[in-house]
Amino acid sequence: MYETTYHRASSVADAVRIAGESGGEGKFLSGGMTLLPTMKQRLAAPSDLIDLRHVPEMKGISVDAGRVCIGGGMTHGEIAESADIRAVAPGFAELAGLIGDPAVRHMGTIGGSVANNDPAADYPAALLALDGLIHTDRREVSAADFFRGLFETALEEGEIVTAVSFDAPDASAYEKFRNPASRYAMCGAYVARRGTDVRVGVTGAGADGVFRWSAAEQALAQTFDPTALDRLTVDAGLMLSDLHGSSIYRANLVTVVTKRAVAKVA
Repeated sequence: MYETTYHRASSVADAVRIAGESGGEGKFLSGGMTLLPTMKQRLAAPSDLIDLRHVPEMKGISVDAGRVCIGGGMTHGEIAESADIRAVAPGFAELAGLIGDPAVRHMGTIGGSVANNDPAADYPAALLALDGLIHTDRREVSAADFFRGLFETALEEGEIVTAVSFDAPDASAYEKFRNPASRYAMCGAYVARRGTDVRVGVTGAGADGVFRWSAAEQALAQTFDPTALDRLTVDAGLMLSDLHGSSIYRANLVTVVTKRAVAKVA
Protein backbone atom coordinates (compact mmCIF):
# COMPACT_ATOMS: atom_id res chain seq x y z
CA MET A 1 0.00 0.00 0.00
CA TYR A 2 1.03 3.58 -0.57
CA GLU A 3 1.52 5.96 2.33
CA THR A 4 -1.69 7.69 3.40
CA THR A 5 -2.97 9.80 6.30
CA TYR A 6 -5.87 8.43 8.35
CA HIS A 7 -8.60 10.72 9.70
CA ARG A 8 -11.49 9.72 11.98
CA ALA A 9 -14.31 12.11 11.11
CA SER A 10 -16.57 13.16 13.98
CA SER A 11 -19.39 14.50 11.81
CA VAL A 12 -20.44 14.79 8.17
CA ALA A 13 -19.30 18.42 8.17
CA ASP A 14 -15.94 17.36 9.60
CA ALA A 15 -15.54 14.75 6.86
CA VAL A 16 -16.37 17.30 4.15
CA ARG A 17 -13.85 19.74 5.63
CA ILE A 18 -11.05 17.15 5.71
CA ALA A 19 -11.84 16.09 2.14
CA GLY A 20 -11.62 19.72 1.00
CA GLU A 21 -8.27 20.16 2.71
CA SER A 22 -6.91 17.06 0.96
CA GLY A 23 -7.09 18.86 -2.36
CA GLY A 24 -9.30 16.25 -3.98
CA GLU A 25 -6.82 13.44 -3.31
CA GLY A 26 -8.60 12.01 -0.26
CA LYS A 27 -11.09 9.14 -0.13
CA PHE A 28 -13.97 8.41 2.19
CA LEU A 29 -13.73 5.11 4.06
CA SER A 30 -16.98 3.45 5.07
CA GLY A 31 -16.04 -0.15 5.76
CA GLY A 32 -13.29 -0.37 3.15
CA MET A 33 -14.41 -3.67 1.63
CA THR A 34 -13.43 -2.44 -1.84
CA LEU A 35 -11.14 0.52 -1.23
CA LEU A 36 -8.58 -1.20 1.02
CA PRO A 37 -8.02 -4.22 -1.29
CA THR A 38 -7.70 -1.77 -4.17
CA MET A 39 -5.04 0.14 -2.29
CA LYS A 40 -3.21 -3.09 -1.42
CA GLN A 41 -3.06 -3.87 -5.14
CA ARG A 42 -1.65 -0.36 -5.71
CA LEU A 43 -4.59 0.54 -7.95
CA ALA A 44 -5.53 3.49 -5.73
CA ALA A 45 -3.34 5.83 -3.73
CA PRO A 46 -5.43 8.41 -1.84
CA SER A 47 -3.44 10.98 0.11
CA ASP A 48 -5.95 10.79 2.96
CA LEU A 49 -8.44 8.23 4.26
CA ILE A 50 -11.48 9.84 5.92
CA ASP A 51 -13.21 7.25 8.12
CA LEU A 52 -17.00 7.70 8.25
CA ARG A 53 -17.78 4.66 10.41
CA HIS A 54 -18.05 6.62 13.66
CA VAL A 55 -20.16 9.56 12.47
CA PRO A 56 -23.31 9.67 14.68
CA GLU A 57 -25.41 11.33 11.95
CA MET A 58 -24.90 8.28 9.73
CA LYS A 59 -26.06 5.76 12.32
CA GLY A 60 -29.48 4.45 13.19
CA ILE A 61 -32.53 2.77 11.70
CA SER A 62 -36.04 4.21 11.90
CA VAL A 63 -39.44 3.04 10.73
CA ASP A 64 -42.15 5.69 10.78
CA ALA A 65 -45.60 4.99 9.30
CA GLY A 66 -44.03 2.39 7.03
CA ARG A 67 -41.20 4.63 5.88
CA VAL A 68 -37.83 2.95 6.47
CA CYS A 69 -34.69 5.06 6.87
CA ILE A 70 -31.26 3.48 7.32
CA GLY A 71 -28.15 5.49 8.15
CA GLY A 72 -25.31 5.15 5.67
CA GLY A 73 -22.94 4.02 8.43
CA MET A 74 -25.04 1.00 9.41
CA THR A 75 -23.30 -2.31 8.79
CA HIS A 76 -24.81 -5.21 6.90
CA GLY A 77 -24.90 -7.18 10.13
CA GLU A 78 -26.82 -4.46 11.97
CA ILE A 79 -29.36 -4.28 9.15
CA ALA A 80 -29.76 -8.05 9.00
CA GLU A 81 -30.42 -8.19 12.75
CA SER A 82 -32.72 -5.16 12.96
CA ALA A 83 -36.08 -6.12 14.45
CA ASP A 84 -37.60 -2.92 13.02
CA ILE A 85 -36.63 -3.82 9.46
CA ARG A 86 -37.60 -7.46 9.88
CA ALA A 87 -41.06 -6.35 11.00
CA VAL A 88 -41.83 -4.37 7.82
CA ALA A 89 -39.35 -5.55 5.16
CA PRO A 90 -37.96 -8.98 6.09
CA GLY A 91 -36.73 -9.47 2.53
CA PHE A 92 -34.38 -6.50 2.93
CA ALA A 93 -33.02 -7.84 6.22
CA GLU A 94 -32.49 -11.24 4.61
CA LEU A 95 -30.57 -9.60 1.76
CA ALA A 96 -28.19 -7.94 4.23
CA GLY A 97 -27.61 -11.28 5.94
CA LEU A 98 -26.52 -12.86 2.66
CA ILE A 99 -23.71 -10.38 2.00
CA GLY A 100 -20.21 -11.82 2.20
CA ASP A 101 -19.21 -13.57 5.41
CA PRO A 102 -19.49 -12.50 9.08
CA ALA A 103 -16.32 -10.41 8.88
CA VAL A 104 -17.64 -8.49 5.86
CA ARG A 105 -21.10 -8.06 7.41
CA HIS A 106 -19.62 -6.58 10.59
CA MET A 107 -17.40 -4.08 8.75
CA GLY A 108 -19.09 -3.25 5.44
CA THR A 109 -21.77 -0.52 5.43
CA ILE A 110 -24.80 0.16 3.28
CA GLY A 111 -23.54 3.65 2.46
CA GLY A 112 -20.22 2.35 1.21
CA SER A 113 -21.86 -0.37 -0.86
CA VAL A 114 -24.35 2.03 -2.45
CA ALA A 115 -21.67 4.63 -3.19
CA ASN A 116 -19.37 2.03 -4.77
CA ASN A 117 -22.14 0.43 -6.89
CA ASP A 118 -20.27 -2.78 -7.59
CA PRO A 119 -22.06 -4.63 -10.45
CA ALA A 120 -22.57 -7.60 -8.09
CA ALA A 121 -23.66 -5.58 -5.03
CA ASP A 122 -26.96 -6.59 -3.45
CA TYR A 123 -28.47 -3.35 -2.15
CA PRO A 124 -28.85 -1.62 -5.55
CA ALA A 125 -31.29 -4.30 -6.73
CA ALA A 126 -33.43 -3.86 -3.61
CA LEU A 127 -33.40 -0.07 -3.74
CA LEU A 128 -34.45 -0.11 -7.40
CA ALA A 129 -37.27 -2.55 -6.69
CA LEU A 130 -38.38 -0.57 -3.62
CA ASP A 131 -38.22 2.79 -5.43
CA GLY A 132 -35.81 3.95 -2.76
CA LEU A 133 -34.11 7.27 -2.13
CA ILE A 134 -30.40 7.82 -1.60
CA HIS A 135 -29.73 10.70 0.80
CA THR A 136 -26.44 12.58 0.63
CA ASP A 137 -24.97 15.53 2.49
CA ARG A 138 -26.29 17.72 -0.34
CA ARG A 139 -29.55 16.24 -1.72
CA GLU A 140 -31.85 13.27 -2.23
CA VAL A 141 -31.66 11.14 -5.39
CA SER A 142 -34.04 8.39 -6.48
CA ALA A 143 -32.44 4.97 -6.92
CA ALA A 144 -33.53 5.02 -10.57
CA ASP A 145 -31.40 8.13 -11.15
CA PHE A 146 -28.58 7.23 -8.77
CA PHE A 147 -27.26 3.96 -10.26
CA ARG A 148 -25.83 4.75 -13.68
CA GLY A 149 -23.59 1.85 -14.69
CA LEU A 150 -20.68 -0.29 -13.56
CA PHE A 151 -19.21 1.45 -10.48
CA GLU A 152 -20.92 4.65 -11.66
CA THR A 153 -23.39 6.71 -9.66
CA ALA A 154 -24.86 10.20 -9.57
CA LEU A 155 -22.48 11.17 -6.74
CA GLU A 156 -20.46 14.30 -7.33
CA GLU A 157 -16.89 14.87 -6.14
CA GLY A 158 -16.77 14.85 -2.36
CA GLU A 159 -20.44 13.93 -1.91
CA ILE A 160 -21.31 11.48 0.89
CA VAL A 161 -24.12 8.93 1.06
CA THR A 162 -25.59 9.61 4.50
CA ALA A 163 -28.69 7.37 4.41
CA VAL A 164 -31.13 5.41 2.26
CA SER A 165 -34.90 5.25 2.64
CA PHE A 166 -37.91 3.50 1.13
CA ASP A 167 -41.57 2.75 1.81
CA ALA A 168 -42.08 -0.73 3.20
CA PRO A 169 -43.64 -3.01 0.56
CA ASP A 170 -46.63 -5.27 1.09
CA ALA A 171 -44.19 -8.11 0.54
CA SER A 172 -40.69 -8.59 -0.87
CA ALA A 173 -37.95 -11.18 -1.18
CA TYR A 174 -34.41 -11.52 -2.44
CA GLU A 175 -32.77 -14.49 -4.08
CA LYS A 176 -29.26 -14.72 -5.41
CA PHE A 177 -27.00 -17.28 -7.04
CA ARG A 178 -23.72 -16.84 -5.21
CA ASN A 179 -20.18 -17.31 -6.36
CA PRO A 180 -19.09 -20.09 -3.98
CA ALA A 181 -15.78 -18.37 -3.19
CA SER A 182 -16.63 -14.67 -2.86
CA ARG A 183 -20.39 -14.96 -2.18
CA TYR A 184 -20.89 -12.13 -4.63
CA ALA A 185 -24.07 -12.40 -6.68
CA MET A 186 -23.54 -13.92 -10.11
CA CYS A 187 -27.18 -12.97 -10.34
CA GLY A 188 -29.53 -11.63 -7.70
CA ALA A 189 -33.19 -10.61 -7.97
CA TYR A 190 -35.20 -8.53 -5.52
CA VAL A 191 -38.96 -8.67 -6.01
CA ALA A 192 -41.18 -6.10 -4.27
CA ARG A 193 -44.96 -6.00 -4.36
CA ARG A 194 -47.28 -3.14 -3.42
CA GLY A 195 -50.89 -3.91 -4.27
CA THR A 196 -50.92 -4.81 -7.96
CA ASP A 197 -47.63 -3.00 -8.61
CA VAL A 198 -44.61 -5.30 -8.88
CA ARG A 199 -40.98 -4.29 -9.30
CA VAL A 200 -37.99 -6.49 -10.01
CA GLY A 201 -34.40 -5.34 -9.50
CA VAL A 202 -31.59 -7.50 -10.89
CA THR A 203 -27.91 -7.35 -9.91
CA GLY A 204 -24.78 -9.31 -10.80
CA ALA A 205 -25.87 -10.14 -14.35
CA GLY A 206 -26.19 -6.95 -16.39
CA ALA A 207 -23.26 -5.73 -18.45
CA ASP A 208 -24.24 -2.19 -17.46
CA GLY A 209 -24.86 -2.99 -13.82
CA VAL A 210 -28.09 -3.22 -11.85
CA PHE A 211 -31.35 -2.98 -13.79
CA ARG A 212 -35.11 -3.40 -13.55
CA TRP A 213 -36.63 -6.28 -15.49
CA SER A 214 -39.71 -4.53 -16.86
CA ALA A 215 -41.05 -7.52 -18.82
CA ALA A 216 -41.14 -9.59 -15.64
CA GLU A 217 -42.82 -6.76 -13.76
CA GLN A 218 -45.62 -6.57 -16.32
CA ALA A 219 -46.14 -10.33 -16.34
CA LEU A 220 -46.19 -10.56 -12.54
CA ALA A 221 -48.62 -7.64 -12.26
CA GLN A 222 -51.06 -9.76 -14.24
CA THR A 223 -50.35 -13.08 -12.53
CA PHE A 224 -48.16 -13.08 -9.45
CA ASP A 225 -46.78 -16.58 -9.75
CA PRO A 226 -43.39 -17.98 -10.85
CA THR A 227 -45.10 -19.58 -13.88
CA ALA A 228 -45.79 -16.08 -15.24
CA LEU A 229 -42.10 -15.94 -16.16
CA ASP A 230 -41.99 -19.28 -17.98
CA ARG A 231 -41.88 -17.76 -21.46
CA LEU A 232 -39.78 -14.74 -20.62
CA THR A 233 -36.10 -14.33 -21.42
CA VAL A 234 -33.59 -11.52 -21.14
CA ASP A 235 -31.25 -10.50 -23.93
CA ALA A 236 -27.96 -12.36 -23.43
CA GLY A 237 -26.24 -9.56 -25.33
CA LEU A 238 -26.94 -7.26 -22.40
CA MET A 239 -25.48 -9.64 -19.80
CA LEU A 240 -22.01 -9.91 -18.26
CA SER A 241 -19.67 -12.61 -19.47
CA ASP A 242 -16.58 -13.58 -17.48
CA LEU A 243 -14.67 -16.58 -16.16
CA HIS A 244 -17.51 -17.33 -13.72
CA GLY A 245 -20.25 -17.55 -16.31
CA SER A 246 -21.10 -16.64 -19.89
CA SER A 247 -23.70 -14.06 -20.86
CA ILE A 248 -26.05 -16.87 -21.94
CA TYR A 249 -25.62 -18.57 -18.57
CA ARG A 250 -26.37 -15.34 -16.71
CA ALA A 251 -29.40 -14.63 -18.88
CA ASN A 252 -30.82 -17.97 -17.77
CA LEU A 253 -29.93 -17.23 -14.15
CA VAL A 254 -32.01 -14.03 -14.24
CA THR A 255 -35.15 -16.07 -14.89
CA VAL A 256 -34.24 -18.79 -12.39
CA VAL A 257 -33.48 -16.50 -9.42
CA THR A 258 -36.42 -14.20 -10.14
CA LYS A 259 -38.78 -17.19 -10.08
CA ARG A 260 -37.33 -18.23 -6.74
CA ALA A 261 -37.78 -14.75 -5.32
CA VAL A 262 -41.39 -14.65 -6.52
CA ALA A 263 -42.02 -18.03 -4.90
CA LYS A 264 -40.70 -16.63 -1.60
CA VAL A 265 -43.04 -13.65 -1.81
CA ALA A 266 -46.02 -15.73 -2.87
